[in-house]
Amino acid sequence: MIPAVNAVSGPSVATLAVAVVLLVTVAGYALFAGADLGGGTWDLLAGGDERGARPREEIDASVTPVWEGNHVWIIFGLVVFWTGFPSAFSAVMVALFVPLALSLLGIVLRGVGFAFRHEAQRPATTRLYGALFAASSLLTPFFLGTAVGAVATGAIPADPSGNLLGAWTSPTAIVTGLLFVATCAYVAGVYLVADCERRGHDDMARYFRLRSLAAGLVTGVLAAINLVLLARSAPYLWAGLTGPALPAVAASVLGGVAALALLPGRRPMLLRGATALAVVGVVAGWGVAQYPWVLPGAVTLAQSAAPEPAQLALFVALGLALLLVFPAFVWLYWLQQHGMLLESHPPPVPAGARAGEDLAERTEPAGTPPRYAADRHRGLEAVVLLVVAGGALRDAVRQLVSGWRRGR
Repeated sequence: MIPAVNAVSGPSVATLAVAVVLLVTVAGYALFAGADLGGGTWDLLAGGDERGARPREEIDASVTPVWEGNHVWIIFGLVVFWTGFPSAFSAVMVALFVPLALSLLGIVLRGVGFAFRHEAQRPATTRLYGALFAASSLLTPFFLGTAVGAVATGAIPADPSGNLLGAWTSPTAIVTGLLFVATCAYVAGVYLVADCERRGHDDMARYFRLRSLAAGLVTGVLAAINLVLLARSAPYLWAGLTGPALPAVAASVLGGVAALALLPGRRPMLLRGATALAVVGVVAGWGVAQYPWVLPGAVTLAQSAAPEPAQLALFVALGLALLLVFPAFVWLYWLQQHGMLLESHPPPVPAGARAGEDLAERTEPAGTPPRYAADRHRGLEAVVLLVVAGGALRDAVRQLVSGWRRGR
């Protein structure tokens, strides 16, 4: 049971504003980075080299110009969280260290795979990096979803002593993780349908349309299962979703149904808008239903809020970001949507330069194909990054084992 909250200790207007900014950031990450992560899911399901070549070309054309910028949303969100609500941030980072570390590992490995597979020249190396990119695209949303499920069910205490294994491995948290994966795939599929239509690739638009429809149905089923689980594991949240947050939930359902109805047509702007409404409605409903708690049953917005000077400094930083970063994002997305960020073909190589290349190739050690020499350097870079990621994974496993032993 969640204890009652004294109305006198309600959050200030500034604290509410910070909470709204945090929710907007979560919605932005779900829409933009979620589409990138979902693209990795469709990359994984595209098939072998020959069969999956066309879908992967479409995914690359949509994701390549913006994938690095989209993850600015999560950095921005973390800054707002730890600055605006430091005690709640500390509790979440301690209790959910393992799933959050694994999601971060997925982001790192996903970047490694996506960047290096476009540079690798050996087919086997390209497939290796492609598999790394696709698998990591599942890893990140799943573990972020389990973390959100743990927070939503009130499983995070105000002062945790270490990783809480049961918090993020409960049925509700696991289904939330699967729901995040399905939602990312659905959002990505919808965006890819619109992008393929804009490029005039009607056959690929049909390809992603069918898969988006399947992903949308799976997302709806998982959302229904999650609501049933929430009614039992988090009755206070269920009461909020069916009470004050009901308009947002209804808007989300309406947006999801409208997006499914619009998929067979050729109205990309309406389709994307309906999909965005479905995602934003879920985030808004979660925030309203959980109010006034940051960590349900443990810490409220008012209790976790930073001092007023820190909030004012945060608003100054937010204003600068709105002034400097937001226009750059708008410009980036405008260029991407107008096909102005596609990779251009390299200029012709002069004959003299070609002769120099031939001479360099003849100096390669015997038995080493010269055209694959660059792979050695990229492979070394990948090994270094994998060692760093392996260290993070080792720390996560240690925390997991430590938490399991304490729980025995």
